Amino acid sequence: MKLTKGKLLIAEPAILNDSSFNRAIILLTEHTTNNSVGFILNRPLEYTVNDLLPEINCNFPIYQGGPVEQDNLYFVHRIPQLLQDSVEVANGIFWGGDFESLKDLLNSGALNTSDIRFFLGYSGWEKEQLNEEMNQNSWFVGENDFENIFSMDDENLWKNKLLQKGGNYKLWANAPSDFNLN
Repeated sequence: MKLTKGKLLIAEPAILNDSSFNRAIILLTEHTTNNSVGFILNRPLEYTVNDLLPEINCNFPIYQGGPVEQDNLYFVHRIPQLLQDSVEVANGIFWGGDFESLKDLLNSGALNTSDIRFFLGYSGWEKEQLNEEMNQNSWFVGENDFENIFSMDDENLWKNKLLQKGGNYKLWANAPSDFNLN
């Protein structure tokens, strides 16, 4: 399957020792000849929006987006009609937009968690870096076939994508996350 924005990068079981991407599912929000950007969908953190931005009265969870620029907050959503300057990723999923409008929407309670997801940091690759990782079998590409990525089961996301792929992946899907516990 071809790498394009809107696709999912699914961590191969072979990268179990990579603490940044072990069992990660990444929504690819940009993929050009020069770079790729995405956000890890299945790594909720212990923080809420209000914890990081006290002026926003919102308890939506924050996710670890990736190892790059972890002091910056990013967001992916499905409400472009409410947020100007959003960039379409694919299939009704948008990235970014006017943050002042977003603050107003959050403070007024106009949004819910099925509309938007927040990330600290992002996952990024320079020219050819992601292609090299693909050639090293660090990732496989999957369709974003979720009805709504903002309200899915984070805990079983990786496992379910491996079961969906089938074959030897079914064995890895049920492996413990920490082999030292085995």
